[in-house]
Amino acid sequence: MNKLALPLAISAILSVMAGGAVADDNVNAWRLFVADHDKPTVKVIDALDGDTLNTFTVKGPASLSRSESGATVFAIQGSANTVSVIGSGIAFHDHGDHADIDVDPPKLLSVTFDGKKPGHFVERQGKVAQWFDGESHALFFSEQAVLDGKKDAKSVSVVAAHHGVAVPYDGYGVVSIPNPEDASKRPIGARVVDMAGKKVGNDVACAGLHGSAGSGDTYALACSTGLLLITQKNAAPEIKHLPYSASLPEGSASTLIGGKGMQYFIGNYGPDRLVLIDPTEADSFRLVQLPVRRVHFAVDPVRSKFAYVFTEDGKLHQMDVIKGEITKSVRVTEPYSMDGHWNDPRPRIAVADDKIFVTDPLKSKIHVLDAVAFKESGEISVEGRPFNIVAVGGSGKVHGGEHGHEHHNEEGKAH
Repeated sequence: MNKLALPLAISAILSVMAGGAVADDNVNAWRLFVADHDKPTVKVIDALDGDTLNTFTVKGPASLSRSESGATVFAIQGSANTVSVIGSGIAFHDHGDHADIDVDPPKLLSVTFDGKKPGHFVERQGKVAQWFDGESHALFFSEQAVLDGKKDAKSVSVVAAHHGVAVPYDGYGVVSIPNPEDASKRPIGARVVDMAGKKVGNDVACAGLHGSAGSGDTYALACSTGLLLITQKNAAPEIKHLPYSASLPEGSASTLIGGKGMQYFIGNYGPDRLVLIDPTEADSFRLVQLPVRRVHFAVDPVRSKFAYVFTEDGKLHQMDVIKGEITKSVRVTEPYSMDGHWNDPRPRIAVADDKIFVTDPLKSKIHVLDAVAFKESGEISVEGRPFNIVAVGGSGKVHGGEHGHEHHNEEGKAH
């Protein structure tokens, strides 16, 4: 039985469940999407009360990526050579002074994208680029087409199959350039292409390219010499190189995440350090030392100045990205050593509303922490090994009518 207390916010949703929501009701709705480490399943959990809404069966263990809008969650199944899409059931409609919210049951959508070794997923402003490590092309499509049940994707050449990334823009893409001597090695740079695959402008060198994230109007690619910063001010996107500061010790970032609400990036910088990156500052890089090796890190989309780092000693750390330091720490799980295989089941972090969720795959549960008090407030039991996790949700107005918020455990099948 779940120990997560029922917050007052859920009362608004319960009134919606009963049907006939009062005009202009404020509704707060958040959902967790949790993939199992070993099994081809994705569970959808109500983040406010811990109830399982649905369990979808896909074709292989999945990594999860959500769109900016939160309308879709992509289940990337590298071992099964396919990408499935889940409609989150939570949609927002911006009306300037407020946003309307629609809350419906989550569902496994009919559209899938097949290819050898699907890898990096990037979505910006409703446009998606799905990379396949085993293919010589990337797929570009719109989130709306997927929601409409249309498999309307453009296949754009990336020269040769390699472990790289593509970034979507209006009429263009930025794609990594494979190593011409050995495509199995890390890419050597990035180029702008149109939707016919034709190169636009000059290539930009970026040896050892690996790791990417977006923040604000900028998308960043990490490489051994610094970051490539991509912006689109006119027609085609522009790429500029930001070299690592001379004050940094030898090293580089290979994983990036992007700030929400403020423009910044966080990257790994060795096993027990992180680097904070503000591209607008004269000295763009600040190093943060961790007590032990990191396992996972994530930004807080609600409280913009905070990010969270889980370390192998079982602790979760709150990092103030303005101060550039760890401000609070709390023990959450037993230790999860970083020795062993890189893909061993280890905790992952997601943030929803005023809560932080940390998966604990070896104990078959998710720890729930109060983001303000920064202490554990409950847990959610999850069968199997809950691993990758993303959160979708927010608050908005409901203008009457019935909006489903069904609590059920139907099993969906991938198409």
